[in-house]
Amino acid sequence: MKQYIIDQIELYKEDFYRISKYIGENPELGHEEFLACTVLTEELKKHDFALEVGTCGLATAFTATFDSGKPGPVIGFMSEYDALPDVGHACGHNLIGTMGIAAGIALSKVIQETGGKVMVFGTPAEETRGGKVTMAEAGIFDALDVAMMVHPSDNYIKSGASLAMDAIQFEFFGKSAHAAASPHAGINALDAVIQTFNSINALRQHIKPDARIHGIIPEGGKAANVVPDYAVAQFYVRAAKRDYVNELVEKVKKCAEGAALQTGSTMKWSFYEFSYDDMITNNELSEAFNKELVSLGINEEQIVVERDGSGSLDMGNVSQVVPAIHPYIKIVDVPTVAHTHEFREAAMSEQGREGMILGAKAMALTAYEILTNPELLAKIKEEFASQKVFA
Repeated sequence: MKQYIIDQIELYKEDFYRISKYIGENPELGHEEFLACTVLTEELKKHDFALEVGTCGLATAFTATFDSGKPGPVIGFMSEYDALPDVGHACGHNLIGTMGIAAGIALSKVIQETGGKVMVFGTPAEETRGGKVTMAEAGIFDALDVAMMVHPSDNYIKSGASLAMDAIQFEFFGKSAHAAASPHAGINALDAVIQTFNSINALRQHIKPDARIHGIIPEGGKAANVVPDYAVAQFYVRAAKRDYVNELVEKVKKCAEGAALQTGSTMKWSFYEFSYDDMITNNELSEAFNKELVSLGINEEQIVVERDGSGSLDMGNVSQVVPAIHPYIKIVDVPTVAHTHEFREAAMSEQGREGMILGAKAMALTAYEILTNPELLAKIKEEFASQKVFA
């Protein structure tokens, strides 16, 4: 039966190539992925999936379901398809979106035999206001037994950790004045931003090694001869665990409060993007996936140890509610950093498409193993329960 799953992906491979190429050539930013959403859902409809577009009120989100009508596990595959400003699909989401539907379609061809249900979720805006955050909070993933997605990379990497993250914004309000003729009459909002940065730089000496705080000044005034009456600072606050991010955010707020007090300005803070939770990799599920990669011809030694978790993923929010993995598949032979023009070209290359097909096969085979191996599913759930207890 596993060979049949592989054959199904091969049978429709040209369709998957066409879809990934189309998405790659038509990059759309988060929550604007109407073309990608349409091409992915149309393909799922062709294979008799029941479709809901606009899940959780997100216009470019979707939920696709193929139900065997028989008892069994519920498998979830995640599709991402948002692009980045200026560099397009430089994170390979054109491949991720297509991988998710390819794995789901292949599994649907055998699920009448195994029982259970396969679901594919279109999750917009991973790069910013991650759709998985909204969907997880709404309980969309609660019925799943496992959730999977695969991300392109310059190597085969085991599913590992990611950093929890808050995106916090500080707006400072001062008073404008002529910067040369009457500077004493002004209250400099930009000074408050600069003092906030200075205070956070001092705070960095006293944070855990896994934590990261980095920011920009998107608004700092309009003219050098006018005291800025409005300025904005935006920061990402990250750490290995959600609890420590919460703690750090309170300290960062105090840095901004102190800056407002020093300069005489007023301050308002807000979260300008969604908060991402840390990724909890389910190791039993991860090892099952790695075994399928090996069965597909990847040498076990090629699959390197997990990343150090220096980035943040909205898949982390999924992993808090269901056993989940987020491994990486190789699409380029030379070291290539994501979010660059070079990675975008790799995601559009023949090797990128081959990696996409390999990832889809490995996910579908892993799902089949779960559907037909109750002992494996029991181990996955037992591990998840223990992870939640000690999280």
